[in-house]
Amino acid sequence: MKLKINEIFYTIQGESLDAGLACVMVRLSGCNLRCTYCDTTYAYEEGQDMPLDAVMETVAGFGCNRVEITGGEPLLQAGTPFLIDWLADRGCHVLLETNGTFDIGGINPACVIIMDIKCPSSAESDKTEWRNLNHLKPQDQVKFVIADPEDYRFARATTRDIKKLPAENILFSPAAGRLSPAQLADWILRDGLSVRLQPQLHKLIWPEEEHR
Repeated sequence: MKLKINEIFYTIQGESLDAGLACVMVRLSGCNLRCTYCDTTYAYEEGQDMPLDAVMETVAGFGCNRVEITGGEPLLQAGTPFLIDWLADRGCHVLLETNGTFDIGGINPACVIIMDIKCPSSAESDKTEWRNLNHLKPQDQVKFVIADPEDYRFARATTRDIKKLPAENILFSPAAGRLSPAQLADWILRDGLSVRLQPQLHKLIWPEEEHR
């Protein structure tokens, strides 16, 4: 079995509740969406096929037990659940970032799901598989990338349907270059929301580097 890999690298986690912690990022190639604000367009097609055991060996070589599988959209590839299982069986803290358009019900329960819910400005908000909200576990996370007031209103309304997560596991992330963290913070405070403001930490640390 092979996976098409865009990149594997060791870095500081920039998003999610693990932000600020060392992490191995496994970025898979391919995505079924074309969000207007996408910052990883290079992962749409670029990548190389790697046998699953070679991916595992590369990840293990970093000596870090926190691993995030991202994309693109990792659930496009049939081998992704096998990689998750292998990592979980070895005691890794595994995170899967997914765009929420594929069924997450069969993913290893030890894996933390970070599910994006696409807001209107993405031009892909009609693709969300809403039944996935029923599969979320208390340790999972939901992320909204917010670019404008319409996105914010959409995210605010949608949080009412997220019953299985504590409020602090709901992440509101300002779209880089389109909405300032300060503006999003003002809206959250104005409305008394208990969600978590989540700027992209890696872009603050390495503002000139695309592949982080």
